[in-house]
Amino acid sequence: MSNLPSQASVVVIGGGIMGCSTLYHLSKMGVTDAILLERNKLTSGTTWHSAAQVRALRHSRNLTRMIQYSVDLYSQLEEETGQSVGWIQKGSLSIATNPDRLTHVKRQEALAHAYGIDAMSISADEARERWPLMNADDVLGAVWSPDDGRVSPSDVCAALVKAARGLGARLFEDTGVTGILTRNGHVKGVETTQGTVMCDAIALCTGLWSREVGAMAGAEVPALACEHFYLLTKPIDGIRGNTPTLSDHDNHLYIRDDSGGLLVGCFEPMGKPIEPGVLDEGFEFGLLPEDWDHFEPMMTNALHRLPALETAEVKMLLNGPESFTPDGTFMLGETAETRGLFLGCGMNSVGIASGGGAGMNLAHCIIHGRTAYDLSEADAKRFAPVFNNMEHLMARAPEILGTHYDIAFPGKQLSTARDLRALPLDAEYRAAGAHMGQFYGWERPLYFGKTNEPRMTFDRPDWFENVKAEVTAAHEKAAIFDASSFGKIEVEGAGAEAFLSQVCAGHMGRAPGSVIYTAMLNERGTFESDLTAQRLAADHYRLFVGTGAIKRDMAWLRRHSEGFDVTLTDSTGKYAVLGLMGPDAARIVAECGAPELNDLGYFKVGPAHIADRRVRAARMSYVGEAGWEITCLSENANAVYAAFVAAGARPAGLFAQTSMRIEKGFCAMGHELDGDVTPIAAGLDFATRKSGGFIGAEALAERRAAGVGPGVVSLILDDENAVPLGHEPIYRDGRIIGQTSSCAFGYRIGKPVALGHVKSPVAHGTRVQIDIARDLYDATVTIGPLFDPDGDRMKG
Repeated sequence: MSNLPSQASVVVIGGGIMGCSTLYHLSKMGVTDAILLERNKLTSGTTWHSAAQVRALRHSRNLTRMIQYSVDLYSQLEEETGQSVGWIQKGSLSIATNPDRLTHVKRQEALAHAYGIDAMSISADEARERWPLMNADDVLGAVWSPDDGRVSPSDVCAALVKAARGLGARLFEDTGVTGILTRNGHVKGVETTQGTVMCDAIALCTGLWSREVGAMAGAEVPALACEHFYLLTKPIDGIRGNTPTLSDHDNHLYIRDDSGGLLVGCFEPMGKPIEPGVLDEGFEFGLLPEDWDHFEPMMTNALHRLPALETAEVKMLLNGPESFTPDGTFMLGETAETRGLFLGCGMNSVGIASGGGAGMNLAHCIIHGRTAYDLSEADAKRFAPVFNNMEHLMARAPEILGTHYDIAFPGKQLSTARDLRALPLDAEYRAAGAHMGQFYGWERPLYFGKTNEPRMTFDRPDWFENVKAEVTAAHEKAAIFDASSFGKIEVEGAGAEAFLSQVCAGHMGRAPGSVIYTAMLNERGTFESDLTAQRLAADHYRLFVGTGAIKRDMAWLRRHSEGFDVTLTDSTGKYAVLGLMGPDAARIVAECGAPELNDLGYFKVGPAHIADRRVRAARMSYVGEAGWEITCLSENANAVYAAFVAAGARPAGLFAQTSMRIEKGFCAMGHELDGDVTPIAAGLDFATRKSGGFIGAEALAERRAAGVGPGVVSLILDDENAVPLGHEPIYRDGRIIGQTSSCAFGYRIGKPVALGHVKSPVAHGTRVQIDIARDLYDATVTIGPLFDPDGDRMKG
């Protein structure tokens, strides 16, 4: 007879590391009636066979911070609960066998210093001393991280659940979920094999089965399982006690001791996807068949690195499924489709390392409506619906497995699941030699005029001269920048102004015909989004949001629209947007039939006809050259574009736009702006209403009253051959004072340029150094734009 309660505040589904950690943290945060439902037994899906490495360093500050939390949690959990967790802290060793990998690991070392992690470069001889069984003949160098470690995954979960139970939480094993109850787009309960539980929120931590369970609630969860291999040997000579984890990423390998033998795992260049239905409800503590043919190339690599393997006796080739997402980062937070349904899944083989901190953040999100710090890169709402297609997942997930140990080259693009969404001018851009990149499923031009695949490098890229020509066209003549993929939201109704004045910090009451730049803030006064709004009529605004922000921003707006007389419509696909920028733009619009646009004031929008097609033109620029952003029906874009090209304009890609944006000092979401940054810190307080009345106004006023704090600065590097990429530490007098956020070559400046965050105010003209792969490059701080031919028009 089940003791399943009829009601619980939160139901956690799934008894792996994410479910157990979430239950633990919900209990720690005061939720005394949370329950965990597990279809079989704790850890019986993926967690039990995890190699359980815990490496703290990730590509962003907050993902690193999250795993540092896991390290701290695992190291103290035994003392808290009396349950051993098998925490072994022997460090990790990342070796490089080619110059690009050496640059990559040195960039990681620089990041580690910025994030407060102990890491140091060592020689090949020092690396061999730390791993005596390693063949180091081809090793160029390595980075040593002494604080990394590993745990026993099943023991960690047992300890987390033990602690949670002591605080009132309950666990129900052998209790499968058969349905999720919803009403008006909000979860109401969970149907199980043991009865129904009504609840306010669900934490979906169902690992390999997350896509199917999410679908029970009408939510999109694009994750797919792939086969993941590691070899286990019987004890061998030379392994005494515990070893550091050896990361030989050029050979796609990770290696450590296991019970006196070796564990040799791989993330091969292209994985093996698992067809839907293979992992059924009976897959408990299950493994997939050994596949020596598939593993053979990795075995060859392992024999090269570890000659002792030649005589080692193999215990087994373990083949355990892991789930992967379309971009290689897990999903965490509330879904866009269903309120009260929170995802903690798609862990991409870093579940144990991430689980402690990710579970804490998921619990925080359920209780407080937000993660403890910005984790927008893991936001559950970041994927375009097209990625939830099984055909696309079957193609993409194996590639994502293979990118696990990729060198982080700038400009690198994925090759699978491409051409999912085409811009209205896709054919024209390809005819002009566009090299495309994928953003939220859209194929967008990165640059033009080179059809071969570019060489991946940390040096000056193959597209350097192509981008220079595009910037030169925008600066000296005219260029066309395509913003059609930007999200577009129609806000209509008698309550439109009142609604937007509540959710936006900008001056939303400006007259029809105005363009308004505005932040959309949360209660902490930090960014949820930044956008431009065109007020087309007293009761109609059109919002333009980032390409990848449309799903998230629509969810945020809908969540806060209750009580307002408004309708919200996603019109992204209906309209094309072309930015015509440069000194010849005025002549071109006149020749194309719209001379009246030259009388349009800055940050104003008005109707016109170009090539006999109706358009709306907004006088504004994101690149520091005068021009218009022109919106038309998607089917009319071809005619408008053809007219512009005939009059002398040329297309320009995203790389040119980014270079010019940085020179102009314009901030971007995901770079300078995120959920930890206020408009004050970003230098955008001028665009907020000091009278308040919007979400986040009180928090912003408090920050303002507290005085100047962290800020965004512009940087010019002295050495024109330096290639900063972003996230580099900024040094002053030997001390880290900040980090770059956006970087490019500034073609109008003639030097590499960057935007960056500094921890405390820095004076204009201050000399600093930028750490690029452990080489320090001199740079100068500028407060304000680096290139500003006509003055700052944003305040218009």
